[in-house]
Amino acid sequence: MTVVELFSKRQKRLRNETPDVYQYTDIPTPLRVQIKHILRDILGERRDYDHNGCLKNFGAINDLLCREYGVLELSPHYRMTPDEKVLDFLLNTATCEQVLDVVEIAFRMTSYLSRTSSEYQYSFRNALESAIPELNTRFREHGVGYQYESGEIVRVDSQLIHSEIVVPVLSLLAADEYAGANEEFLKAFGHYRKGDTKECLNECLKAFESTMKIICENREWPYKQTDAASTLIDICFKNGLVPQEMQSHIGGVRAALESGIPTIRNRRSGHGQGAQVIEVPLHYASYMLHLTATTIKFLVDSEKALK
Repeated sequence: MTVVELFSKRQKRLRNETPDVYQYTDIPTPLRVQIKHILRDILGERRDYDHNGCLKNFGAINDLLCREYGVLELSPHYRMTPDEKVLDFLLNTATCEQVLDVVEIAFRMTSYLSRTSSEYQYSFRNALESAIPELNTRFREHGVGYQYESGEIVRVDSQLIHSEIVVPVLSLLAADEYAGANEEFLKAFGHYRKGDTKECLNECLKAFESTMKIICENREWPYKQTDAASTLIDICFKNGLVPQEMQSHIGGVRAALESGIPTIRNRRSGHGQGAQVIEVPLHYASYMLHLTATTIKFLVDSEKALK
């Protein structure tokens, strides 16, 4: 099902009520409810004589998890049907990791059914193709750092190095002097979570440029507010932002900064796209966010190291 950009969602973002960074220990109730709807989409509602296999499939999930957890029942309500037991467990008693267990097993089962079910093969396949992007979008919307890919749930920081790069950068930029860069980087991260990849690239460039301008101001290095990224890079390097003993690395760092952040943004989203709509893949924006965070951390740490 398509994720709808509701008015209330936009207002929450304007009021800064959306999470800034990923967390990995809690599945909020609204997300659990959304997952319930997704599982109904892929495994169906109960029908007479279990014609579509809903009870059979939820029953298999229930039995598998009971066996693996070493419990007699997932839910204390014994008169529930198998689908009700699994969904009651999902909504009310499952831990964060157990919710992810339910999701992973249900999606794997649907993938298997999409290959083997003679009567409902195409139905399962179509449902799964819609469910995976919706699930991953819901995770991003709630700031929960997981996604489903290649048949299993994975932590997002496996791709973004979130805990080692993004979180430390946010800590560095929390200082008042970096307020502008911090706001732009958070916007980039927010756009990434929503899947607005073009806006993510634009805010990455703004955060990168703002960081260099702040360093120039701190060090009283002359620059213009209209200076582009390449000019700001020149100013920073000419004033010894990078230690002399690292000169052999400057070429590589400079190339990464100039061709990485500015050029990607300018070619992919910064200028008019003409008659053909340019799509920026999510994994491309992920790389961009990661590269920006790494570069900002490098610049701020280098500025602190200057005497």
